[in-house]
Amino acid sequence: MLKNRLKELRARHSFTQVELAKQVGVTRQTIGFIEKGEFSPSVTLALKLAHALDCDLNELFWLEGEEKDEK
Repeated sequence: MLKNRLKELRARHSFTQVELAKQVGVTRQTIGFIEKGEFSPSVTLALKLAHALDCDLNELFWLEGEEKDEK
């Protein structure tokens, strides 16, 4: 299962779900589903999210059971 820090990193940048969704070309609902782990984004969307949040893809997403770097 794909895990993420989307909500945390979005809050760090003071983005609402709507603002982030507009930046990456999806709906607010999509952002919410990703944050809750109910939807795994495409590689393209994952890269757009990492770019919008100015972070490394591995900081934003990782596979359950794998260690992740705390930053």
